[in-house]
Amino acid sequence: MNKLTELAVKKAKPEAKPYKMTDGAGLYLLVEPKGSKYWRMFYRFAGKQKTLAIGVYPDVGLADARGRRDEARKLLANNVDPGMAKRARKAAIIVQAESSFEAVACEWFKRHSPNWKENHSSKIIARLEKDIFPWIGARPIAEITGPTLLVAIRRIESRGALETAHRALANCGQVFRYAVATGRAERDPTGDLRGALPPVRKDRHFAAITDPKKVGELMRDIDGYQGSYIVKSAFKLSPLLFVRPGELRRMEWGELDFDKAVWIIPAEKMKMGITHIVPLAKQAVEVLREIQPLTGNGKYVFHGERDHDRPMSDNAIRSALRRMGWANDEMTPHGFRAMASTILDNMGYKQEWLERQLAHEEPNKIKAAYKRDAWRMYLPERTAMMQAWADYLDKLKLGADVLPLQKAA
Repeated sequence: MNKLTELAVKKAKPEAKPYKMTDGAGLYLLVEPKGSKYWRMFYRFAGKQKTLAIGVYPDVGLADARGRRDEARKLLANNVDPGMAKRARKAAIIVQAESSFEAVACEWFKRHSPNWKENHSSKIIARLEKDIFPWIGARPIAEITGPTLLVAIRRIESRGALETAHRALANCGQVFRYAVATGRAERDPTGDLRGALPPVRKDRHFAAITDPKKVGELMRDIDGYQGSYIVKSAFKLSPLLFVRPGELRRMEWGELDFDKAVWIIPAEKMKMGITHIVPLAKQAVEVLREIQPLTGNGKYVFHGERDHDRPMSDNAIRSALRRMGWANDEMTPHGFRAMASTILDNMGYKQEWLERQLAHEEPNKIKAAYKRDAWRMYLPERTAMMQAWADYLDKLKLGADVLPLQKAA
């Protein structure tokens, strides 16, 4: 017979020692000296007296405690130990959490990422966090089918990021195969999706403007950009430095030397794995000095909009170009490299200087082996070239003579 009332439970005061308030059928409230109140149940199973934790008051009220006691008594009537049943449920929850797609993917990433370049690993985890985890991350990895995964991949494709969709699918395949190897899945369903995505065009190129008149127009648009100041600053540096977009957005304050007017990018952040020196024209230094009060206390020069411990989005410059009316088949963030190399080549600058400034791989592997100081090669010539390029862009922006100028001796 039930003895307790909700009011009696609520008003129960702590004493010097723990005490019990019994309700009936084994249920009681344990009141601790510090005021905590715990629901417990006495029961006997296989000839032994045991205690079952029911819950904590007030999270579990009297009515709920009684309901849980009754469920435990039903298990006893069927010769099931309610304590063992509770532990089994907890274990199943833990196993399910550890076997979710997100948990397995994070474990796979943690195991393999130390062997990858920071640029590569940051792209993979960002791709998973942005495009995969929100849709299937919480699901048990063994239960995810090809059609379920395809729904998530289609979301990436639908925004026009076909190459990203292919890469995300490939990363998911790596996670599934890791799950198979560690006994948490029986097969990799990405094989069922072969041909589900249109192929990425192999002959595609990064669109770039090379007509000086159009370059001048673009430079004026960049100056007039009305979006985020951080994005605008990165936008202004894009034509001045013409590094890879990923290198620019991950620029760190600790890599800049304003006294020597250089940006030294460490080898582990470069595509070719070689330290790279980027001479900074006075115009580039001016842009960096202007943004320093805003982001100079952090790691990244161009930090993320919400997370200041991460670089800005890899789509920021591309989106800025689109908002200003420059179509994807007309100009891309990567196109600043082609724009600079084409025009500088037409101006008569040596290919060796351009190739080193673009941080391209030396095609002759034997020759490359002797270039241990390749990052310093042609530095005086490249410094002069970068300043001449910045000055030339200023002239185009002002609408001056747009015919390519011959380089100074």
